[in-house]
Amino acid sequence: MIRLEIPGFGPVELQHLVSDFTGTLSVDGRLVEGVRERLLRLSQNLEVHILTADTFGTAERELSGVPCRFHRLAEPHLDRQKEAYVRELGPERVMALGNGLNDRLMLRIARVGVAVMLPEGVAVETLKAADILVRSPLEALDLLLEPRRLKATLRF
Repeated sequence: MIRLEIPGFGPVELQHLVSDFTGTLSVDGRLVEGVRERLLRLSQNLEVHILTADTFGTAERELSGVPCRFHRLAEPHLDRQKEAYVRELGPERVMALGNGLNDRLMLRIARVGVAVMLPEGVAVETLKAADILVRSPLEALDLLLEPRRLKATLRF
């Protein structure tokens, strides 16, 4: 668990990291270099969940050896499936990462929603649903590895 008191934002007690894969942790189906190591470190304090439609069909292979709950989702209504998953975990205990339109609902309800902007871009509605925008999954994961960064960004 990661605990923080963020002035103006309130207490944050995270137990789960929920992330999209394609365009969030990967580019063209390949895990961004450095993500694996960060996920391994974070899995010592958080339960890691990967929810993906797996556009390139590579997610399970790319995440091999990473302790996570992997869920390949099927059309239709990916957005509602992701939202329901976060609701089941308890959104107040979740930090969610995503970039696509189908990530907007889970980012909106998660205690901390992070939009990740890789070459695929970020859907405008997803950006509006997020608490934070970062330029890479490394920056997103580092917010958890160095929680004072999260505090500095979210305090009023």
